[in-house]
Amino acid sequence: MKKLPDGWPRICPALFYDDAGKAIDWLVRAFGFEVRLKIEGDDGDVAHSELVFGDGLIFVGSTKRREGRKSPRAIDGANTQALGVYVDDVDAHCKRARDAGAKILQELKDVDYGADHWSDRCYEVADLEGHRWWFATRLRG
Repeated sequence: MKKLPDGWPRICPALFYDDAGKAIDWLVRAFGFEVRLKIEGDDGDVAHSELVFGDGLIFVGSTKRREGRKSPRAIDGANTQALGVYVDDVDAHCKRARDAGAKILQELKDVDYGADHWSDRCYEVADLEGHRWWFATRLRG
């Protein structure tokens, strides 16, 4: 495979929100993302954004600007995917998310996949529009 441009991971998921500006602010506060780029249209709506977490990157955009894109809250909370993120201290991360009003779907727990595999400490959470995330810290790998 060809080398990627500096600062770009091979996969960049895109999430769509009814209020992308509010979602970006919340993702920064609750989950610790940093805004790398935010482009607003003439109407103030988010046309494109790039948020980074360590060496990970997500795009966040508005449902108003993309036909066929919907926020989970517009489809009765349904999700067809969940995002997984490894963090250094999952307990502290969970507290940060909870303090920002995140809906914890699965409380912190240790998951052991057996001696031949790995063990993680993780939790699952929904963001302010219902996208599902799980955050974990590797315990054994």
